Amino acid sequence: MLKLNIKNETSRLRAVVLGIAKNNGPVPKVQDCYDPKSIQHVVAGTYPKEEDMDIEMEAVASILEKYNVEVFRPEIIENYNQIFSRDIAFVIDDKLVRANILPDRDQEIAAIKHVISKIDSKNIIELPEECHVEGGDVMPWNDYIFVGTYSGEDYSDYITARTNIDAVIALQELFPEKTVKSFELRKDNSNPKENALHLDCCFQPIGKDKAILHKNGFLVEKEYEWLLNFFGKENVFEIDKDEMFNMNSNIFSISEDVIISEKNFTRLNTWLRANGFTVEEVAYAEIAKQEGLLRCSTMPLIRE
Repeated sequence: MLKLNIKNETSRLRAVVLGIAKNNGPVPKVQDCYDPKSIQHVVAGTYPKEEDMDIEMEAVASILEKYNVEVFRPEIIENYNQIFSRDIAFVIDDKLVRANILPDRDQEIAAIKHVISKIDSKNIIELPEECHVEGGDVMPWNDYIFVGTYSGEDYSDYITARTNIDAVIALQELFPEKTVKSFELRKDNSNPKENALHLDCCFQPIGKDKAILHKNGFLVEKEYEWLLNFFGKENVFEIDKDEMFNMNSNIFSISEDVIISEKNFTRLNTWLRANGFTVEEVAYAEIAKQEGLLRCSTMPLIRE
């Protein structure tokens, strides 16, 4: 059996589900895309090729194995995108919460049944249907659970709005001993530079007390300032609009001092090393064309 344990984003990783890019299916039609960045690449004819994404993902698998992390992979569904395992479920403490994601993606959870079968059934939680939530919006951080959301009355108009207030309330009820802190995210169906698809597109804690942050991803300036004060300005790496577009906040922590990052994130990687982190660089720019990066394609199960 798997003894789930996730208290935060950065403790030493022991087990993870890494998505898979094999048999990923054809280039989607514009109307079938889930985010504005994918639309942009479909229209431009630059949508990523399966073989390129597969190479990128297997490089991450190699790094995880180098650090003795147990890596689970989804079973392959033919012609189906299974790269972003973070969206389909997430772990807080010893509980796995099944995400209520876009209906078109509900087969993805079935592809990790070999993992779910190793978890005590009393530790698997299915939220009520009205609770929309995806793992990219949910960040356990010790006594806090940070959650990205959108509460506008036009929620249903945005395919980019993935986590609603019902889910925020449900998480607070599930974990009453923690403080669930929600953040209103900026949503845009057509301009990826004005769209924070998930909280991890504009924010991520790293190390013990540091964070990556993008101000414009937050609709409410006071909420952005709360994070800035919580971590301390001197501990925050601020990314600009282009860096947000390229997913600089979507790196992945193996431990408090080891981070997997995209090799083109020159400014960020330099700052990380200057602050004592070991940076394992990988090419991930093809996968990034689907508005997801390293955090999006990993679902941590056990951290120390």
